[in-house]
Amino acid sequence: MDPMEALDFAKAGGLVTAIAQDDASGEILMVAYMNADSFRRTLETGQVVYWSRSRQELWHKGETSGNVQIVKSISIDCDGDAVLLRVEQRGGAACHTGKRSCFFRRLEGGAWVDEGVQVFDPDEVYGR
Repeated sequence: MDPMEALDFAKAGGLVTAIAQDDASGEILMVAYMNADSFRRTLETGQVVYWSRSRQELWHKGETSGNVQIVKSISIDCDGDAVLLRVEQRGGAACHTGKRSCFFRRLEGGAWVDEGVQVFDPDEVYGR
């Protein structure tokens, strides 16, 4: 069976949820979206390509920052509408904020606490 046939892109308007997990540590790095083209390109290149909902274009993770994600394995959920990407996070940061993981805020005593590791300065990398 073609790997594309197991995914249900139609359910969410052409997208599936994509979860990136560090293959070595198990840490959840980020959640994003993929369309059929980004999933196909990920399979072809071995590096993760997402679909940017805000820019409405393919997003080769790390193309600007150098923090690419190398695919180690891919799993899908029972409904075929979520993809788990076990990746090697090259460059150390998965988040556009320059943090190691997008999940760097933890709720503690009713307030959000930043416990993230800052890997790079986004102003320097993206020129904001």
